[in-house]
This record gives sequence, structure tokens and C-alpha cells, in this order.
Amino acid sequence: MSGSSVLFDAPGPRARRLSLISSIVTGVVILAGLTWIVMTLAAPRESGGITLPGFFDPSRWNIFADPEVWSFIIFEGVWGTLRAALTASVFAIALGMVFSLLRSSEARWIRVPTAVVLEFFRGMPLLLMMLFILLVFSVDAFWAVVVALTLYNGALIGEALRAGLAALPRGQREAGLSLGMRPLQSKMLVEFPQAFRQMLPIIVAQLVVLLKDTSLGYIVGYVELMRVTLNNLASFYGNRYLFSLFIVTLALYLIMNLSLSWFARWLSRRTASKSSGKKLDPENPGQAMLMAQASAAARQSEDNTPR
Repeated sequence: MSGSSVLFDAPGPRARRLSLISSIVTGVVILAGLTWIVMTLAAPRESGGITLPGFFDPSRWNIFADPEVWSFIIFEGVWGTLRAALTASVFAIALGMVFSLLRSSEARWIRVPTAVVLEFFRGMPLLLMMLFILLVFSVDAFWAVVVALTLYNGALIGEALRAGLAALPRGQREAGLSLGMRPLQSKMLVEFPQAFRQMLPIIVAQLVVLLKDTSLGYIVGYVELMRVTLNNLASFYGNRYLFSLFIVTLALYLIMNLSLSWFARWLSRRTASKSSGKKLDPENPGQAMLMAQASAAARQSEDNTPR
């Protein structure tokens, strides 16, 4: 008893001093590392007997004073990324709804093949799926990217929705049946809207991943942000601007992804799980599914307990 109380005692002066010293040393090391990186990038360098300016030299960034460059980046690159992401998101959510209904079916001949299909899509590399669709079905690069993103993310969203359905109290289904609904009607009109709301933060978080995965379209020839900046513009202006184009591309991806991540966190706070008293973490989709499965297992165990 005394040993456990010691573990929870407030740290003494020595522990606080060591913690402060450790924090200062860590901060100094990180600051020194960042300073070294910046100085290395800013320093001129020799290449083939020619002295090239540092990466932060204004001569490496002057192309961004041209409005046509920004027009090309925004209307070709950013729009190409968002167009593929938005299209695939709509189809992925619709496909996820279908997968969740089939996977939770009471008929074994429907449930088992659906589980096999889901595992196949979840286990297949996304880039390989894009290449397969492009080569086998002879579609253009846009639809190769959209279909691959739809299948992969639809499988993940379907599993999240199925976990949400399994976590609902059994009384929800019984209430629908008592009103004269068929089992499918009860699932669609009573259970599914609640499961969708419960898993909405996790679905949005998966859409953040989908947006980032559009960059794989660069490999199959789809014109998105990566291809526009690091391929087309870099080839046109030369390697002199490769670093600056990389930084601009990184900044644009961060703006898009962090905006969606912020929305997912806000949605997570709004639709926090009340049954467990914990908020769903939008950066960890597995947490929500584990919580839902644990809740379903606990409910089943409670139902089987003799009274």
C-alpha cells in the first residue's frame, strides 16, 4: 500500500530539476539541428565547377511572382487533387454503406463472400490497384485513381459502419420490428442513421487519408498537384526551382489536409461517444472500431447472462 502511494506522490525538487534540465537540453538540441539544416540549405554549393546559390536565395523563388504559375498550380494541380478526392469520397461513402449492410447480413451466403471481398480490397496495395484498373480496363487516369480510392476506402468505411451497427443497443432493432418494419427497413431507417452518426468522425478522418492518397495518381499519369509542380513545372523551369516547388507543394498539401483534420477533430468533439464517456480520436480509426466491437461484445455477454 505504501509502495503504491509513493508512485503517485508529486515529484520532489530533484525530480523537477532533472525534468527541467532534460527539457532545456532537448530544446537546445532540436534548435541546433534546425539551425544546422537552415544554414546548410542557405549556403551556396559547388556543382560541376559552378557555384549555385543557396535554396533560400531569391533567384530560386522568383517564378512565384508570375500569376500564370499560380494559376497553373491552383487550377490544374489543386483542382485536380480536390476533384479526384471529392468524387472518390462520395463513391467511397456510398460503397461503404453497401458493404456494411452486406457484411452485417444474417444470411451466411451474403456475409462470408462480402468479408472475403473486403479483406481483398483492404490488403491490396492502393498503387497496385490503380495500375491494375488502368491497364486491364483501359480507362483514363482520373477514373483509375477514383475507382481505386473508392474500393480501398469504401472497404475501410464499410468496416467502421459495421462496427457502429454492432455497437447499437439491441432495443433499437426491436423497436423498429415492433413498429411492423421488416429487418432491412429497421436497419436502414432506425439503426443505420445512428451508426453513421456515431462513426462520422472516423469516416471524415478516413477521407483525410483519401485526400493524401490522391498523390499516388502521379504514378499513373493523372494531373494532380504533385505532377503539376514536381514534374511539369520542374521540367519546364529546371532543377534550379525544384526545392522551392517542393516547399510550395508541401504547404498546399498541409493546408488541405490540416483543414480536413481540424474538421474531423471538431466533428469528433461534437459526436463524442456518450456510452463510454470517451471521445473518438479521428487520427486513430482503429480505436473507434475496437470501442464499438467491445461494446457489442459486452452487450452480447449481458444478453446471455441468465436472470
